[in-house]
Amino acid sequence: HALHDRYTSSYFENNRNMALINRAYCIANPKHFKGYGADAWGLTASDGPDSYGAFAPDGAHDNGTITLSGALATFPYTPQESMAAFKHFYRDLGGELWGIYGPRDAYNPTVGWVSPFYVGIDQAPITVMIENYRTGLVWKNFMSNPEIQTMLKKLDSASPNPAPQK
Repeated sequence: HALHDRYTSSYFENNRNMALINRAYCIANPKHFKGYGADAWGLTASDGPDSYGAFAPDGAHDNGTITLSGALATFPYTPQESMAAFKHFYRDLGGELWGIYGPRDAYNPTVGWVSPFYVGIDQAPITVMIENYRTGLVWKNFMSNPEIQTMLKKLDSASPNPAPQK
């Protein structure tokens, strides 16, 4: 929670805000895509109806594709919002979105498309971030590496205006 540098006073809060922006965009749904809402959000790079794409909460990169990892990999930052999305994806749409290997990569209700793929690079962050939300285990193990502590000290000393530690 206390990590910062010259670009942000808190990486944790920055990540939280980015997730909340993603969700708020899907609630506002400016392009009026089917299926978007408070429990159906997560615009990020994933498989798409035409090909893998960099879907984002903006007018240029939003085609109606919701990526499960976009909402579920933010559990530590938006636990209530991510849990609501998880319940929606599993309880309401599980028959379509869940298979033998877990959640499919993405879906686009506007065009009636569900990814046939289980993409590890998108599934892995879901697992890791749920564990980080639950116990912090991955973060704790990562931060215990001496190389990371050395790097963080160098970054902090390189920061011309370091933010106060929380």
